[in-house]
Amino acid sequence: MDAQGRGRGENIDPADQWVLNPSTGEYELRLGPSAPQSPIPSPRGPRPPGAGNARPRSATPERAPERPGRPSPERETPGRDVPPQRRRRGAPEEPPPGRRGRRPAKKNKKAKKALLWGSGTLAFLVLGTGVAGYLYLEHLNDNITSVSDDGASTGGFKKDQAINILLIGTDKRTGAGNEGYGDKGSEGHADTTILLHVSKDRSNATALSIPRDLIVDVPDCPTEQEDGSQKVIPGSTGVRFNTSLGQGGRTPSCTMRTVTELTGIKPDNFMVADFNAVKTLTTAVGGVEVCLGKDIDDPDSHLKLPKGTHRIEGEQALAFVRTRHSVGLGGDLSRIELQQQFLSALMRELKSNDTLTSPSKMLKLAEAGTEALTVDSQLDSINKLKDLGMELGKLNVKNLTFATIPVIDNPAEKVKATVVLNEAEAPQVFDMIRNDVSFTEVKQQKKKEKAAVAARLKGEKAPASEVRVRILNGGAPSGSAQSTLSWLQVEQGVGKSENAGNAPAELAKTTLEYAPGQADQARRLADIMGLSGSAMKPGESVTNAQGLPAMTLTLGKDFKGAGVKVSAPTAKVPDSAKKSTADKVVCAE
Repeated sequence: MDAQGRGRGENIDPADQWVLNPSTGEYELRLGPSAPQSPIPSPRGPRPPGAGNARPRSATPERAPERPGRPSPERETPGRDVPPQRRRRGAPEEPPPGRRGRRPAKKNKKAKKALLWGSGTLAFLVLGTGVAGYLYLEHLNDNITSVSDDGASTGGFKKDQAINILLIGTDKRTGAGNEGYGDKGSEGHADTTILLHVSKDRSNATALSIPRDLIVDVPDCPTEQEDGSQKVIPGSTGVRFNTSLGQGGRTPSCTMRTVTELTGIKPDNFMVADFNAVKTLTTAVGGVEVCLGKDIDDPDSHLKLPKGTHRIEGEQALAFVRTRHSVGLGGDLSRIELQQQFLSALMRELKSNDTLTSPSKMLKLAEAGTEALTVDSQLDSINKLKDLGMELGKLNVKNLTFATIPVIDNPAEKVKATVVLNEAEAPQVFDMIRNDVSFTEVKQQKKKEKAAVAARLKGEKAPASEVRVRILNGGAPSGSAQSTLSWLQVEQGVGKSENAGNAPAELAKTTLEYAPGQADQARRLADIMGLSGSAMKPGESVTNAQGLPAMTLTLGKDFKGAGVKVSAPTAKVPDSAKKSTADKVVCAE
C-alpha cells in the first residue's frame, strides 16, 4: 500500500517515505512507486498525536497516476497541486497553502518548560550530522523555541571567525518518566555546562566543562520580561556556578554573562536542551556504545550495568549520564568525566556511516533535536542553524578535545562541597581558548607550510636603526602603542618608528606585516619583540608619516606590555584539565 493509501487510516513513520538519491546525494520524499518526488519535506511542524498524515504537495502540477483497479482518492481541489488529505477528528487544521504554518508564540510557561537538562547533547547533534541532518530541518522550523540573549552574546557566530557556543543543561524535572531525576521543585539550575570552542580554521575544537559547584561571581543580569520590558536581576558574589540560571528568574543569558566574567571569553550563542534529549537522541541512532571498567549499581540514577562494553539508549542512557556515586570519587567532577565519555561515544555514532546514510535515523534525529532544542534569539532561524551545522560538521572527532576547568577544593570549607579555580592553571586554559590554540595536535598542516613559517625567522637581520615600522593598537591595553614606541626608540634603537593609533579591528594575536623587501627588517623586529614565525605576515608595506614604506606592527590581545616578549601561548594543557579526545574509547572507573 502506498503512502497516500496508508495516510487515511494509519500513522506513518515519515522516515519510511525518504530515500537517498544517488544522483544528487540528497534525501527525497517518495509518495509511492509512481508519485513524483520532493527534495525537501513540507515546511510544517511534527504531526500532533491523533492527526492524519497531511500529504506534501507534488513537485509538478500534475497528479500522480491512479493505481489500476482502485478508486481515485479525494477529488482535486482547485488551486492545489495535490488533493488535500482529510483531517482526522480532533486534529488541528493545516496552515493555508504558501504559508509556513509556524507555531504561535509560546507562553511563558512553555518557554520555561523548554529550558531543561540535556548537557549540550543537541549541539553535538549539530556537530555530528553536519549538512545531511539539516536537509530535514526546514519542515521542523516551528519546533524551535528561543529566548532572548539580552545582549550578553557577541551577536551570533560568524563563518570567518572562531566559534564559541555555550551549551547549558538544567536539573529541572519535567516530562513523562523523569520524576526520579533532578531535584524535586528545582527552578532549573545550570547543572551541566560546556563551552564549545571551534577554531577559526575548523581544524579542531575544545569542549570545556564548567563544574556546577565552582564558586564564582554572578554579575548583574539585564533580562527581558514577558511584557517586553527589561529587569536587572542583581548579581551575587561567591556563589555556586549553577545558580547563574533559574535562581531569582535568571535566564541562559545570565549564565552567558557569568561565563564571560569567569573566563574572559564572550560566547557567540547558547543552546539549551530538554531533559529527554539524551533518551530520544540515543534511541534515534540505535544506541551508543560505552565502556565500564567496573560493575555499577547506582540506586540514585537507576543505572545497573556490569563491567564491560554496552550499547545503551533511552532511559538507560539518561541514567548513565546522571550517575556519579558509583564512579570516581562519587562527586560532580567524576560525573563530568562520565558525561564527556558519553558525548564522545554519541559523537562517534553520529559521525558513523550507519547514521549519516540512514534517512530514517537522520529524520528521527532532526525531530528529536528540534523538539528538545532551545536557542538564543540570535540563532532563531533554520538557515542560521543550517549554517552552524555546516561549520561544525567540518570537524574531525579526533581533533575534538574534552577538558574541564582546573579547580581545587574550596579551602574555606571543612566539609568539601564546592571547588574554586586553580589560579595557577585555569588562566592557561582560558588563554589557549581565547587565542584559538588547539588542545590537541592537529596534523593537517603540511610540512612545507610548517617549514615556510619557520623560515621567516631565518636569514640576515637588518640593524635596528634601519627598521621602519608603524605601531597600531589592535586589542592591547590602552596606551600600549605609545609605550612600545618609546621603548623601541629609547631602549632598542628603532628610531624610525611611529604611533599610528588604533587598528581598524581587534586581533587576538600580535602581528607584523611586511613586504618582501623588508624581510631583514621584519626578522630584526621579531627578534626584539619576541615574535614567532606565525606572527610574521608577508604582505605589503604601508606609507609612514614621511611618505616612506614601512612595516605594520599590530599589538593584539596577547600583548603583555612594552619589553615583554610576545610569544604564542604554549600548547601544553595543564594536567588538571583532564583532557581526552572524542575518537578515543575510555572505560569509566
